[in-house]
Amino acid sequence: RALTVLGKDLARQIAYDGEGATKLVTVQLKGAASEQDADLAARAVANSPLVKTAIAGHDANWGRIAMAIGKSGAVFRQEDVSIAIMGLPVCADGLPVSFDEEEALRRFERETEIIIDIDLGAGSAQTTVWTCDLTHGYIEINGDYRT
Repeated sequence: RALTVLGKDLARQIAYDGEGATKLVTVQLKGAASEQDADLAARAVANSPLVKTAIAGHDANWGRIAMAIGKSGAVFRQEDVSIAIMGLPVCADGLPVSFDEEEALRRFERETEIIIDIDLGAGSAQTTVWTCDLTHGYIEINGDYRT
């Protein structure tokens, strides 16, 4: 148990310490048909440059999250997917949900950790993946880097 807690803490620190990062991003995915599908979908979201830049831009763009899930290879039905960003439901049963974009912006500006909750509605497998946002700072650090 202690080793698991330590491992999770280190994983979060590594993600948050990314070059130019301003936000820790936690992707909590449940309802996958298998552990493999949970991992595929969560990692697709966490590794998507479009998702990471939307977060850097304080944009609750759930379409980018849905796109990443869709291309992940995980088995699910679009009409069963629900997504929430920082506790704000943005997609339910595969359809957009009206949400207060000003409140979403306030949460982006206030929080250092952005939590994305995804329910694929296809089973009981779940996983959590950590990543960070992709900012102008990342481009500056790596664009100026010479070997």
